[in-house]
Amino acid sequence: MKKKIVIAGGTGFIGKYLQQKMEELAYEVKIISRKKNDVKWGNEEDIIIALENADMLINLAGKSVDCRYNEKNKEEIYDSRINTTKQLGEAIEKCKNPPALWINSSTATIYRHAEDRPMTESNGEIGSGFSVGIATAWEKSFFDFNFKRTRQVALRMAIVLGRDGGVMHPLKNLVRVGLGGQSGKGNQMFSWIHIEELLNIILFIDQNRNLHGAINIAAPYPESNKSFMNKCRKHMNMPFGFPIPKWLLEIGAVLIKTETELILKSRWVIPETLLNAGYIFKYPTLNEALKEILND
Repeated sequence: MKKKIVIAGGTGFIGKYLQQKMEELAYEVKIISRKKNDVKWGNEEDIIIALENADMLINLAGKSVDCRYNEKNKEEIYDSRINTTKQLGEAIEKCKNPPALWINSSTATIYRHAEDRPMTESNGEIGSGFSVGIATAWEKSFFDFNFKRTRQVALRMAIVLGRDGGVMHPLKNLVRVGLGGQSGKGNQMFSWIHIEELLNIILFIDQNRNLHGAINIAAPYPESNKSFMNKCRKHMNMPFGFPIPKWLLEIGAVLIKTETELILKSRWVIPETLLNAGYIFKYPTLNEALKEILND
């Protein structure tokens, strides 16, 4: 019998990748979304049927934070994370044979702006502000459920890098037009994870049943923004990149309807739990990741 995986909110960059790769690995994959032919949000009976006898539930649902933080968007960012997590937890409570593992998205943004030292699961300091508030509420709504037969893991994900979507598309465009220099001071740390690594980590967590709780999902060697952009330029054979000062970023963020926090916050995250558990990274360094992503 095929192993069954349910991916909630599986229509974005990460979800589509995981669905394709899991199907290639001969898993039966069910998607919960608002799209035609998928299991629909709000239909508890169908969600319960999908979750019955599942080996794993992966919840990726949530409105993108790549937007202006006005009141409407703030409410949608909050509701799209908290409400879907509660829906899934309540459905699991009603399953006769619930999923053995529930993996819920979280974010490395939960930690404070850190330029002085890295944040690990054991010594990381939770930050403050809107994004951190969302992250902490999201994890609380997840861990408020306490199941006897379903192991729970929250993925505190760094920025996910891959060929077919996510942050690399706008970054490549900046490099191509000569704007691939540092953003602001450039000393803010950039924690990242290759999308293939994310898949491998999920499979590793599934196989290692002693892993639970919040886990940092980031490569062990983060880079400063200045170093990150420099390496992107080198891999794209672009000899120069004009820096973008903070004041210009503020103007640009308004024009393209996003927030500078996504670029200027220093996310310095180390995957202590994974390293201690013996996970071996395929893409531990940025050069290895960019070689696969940017070079044909």
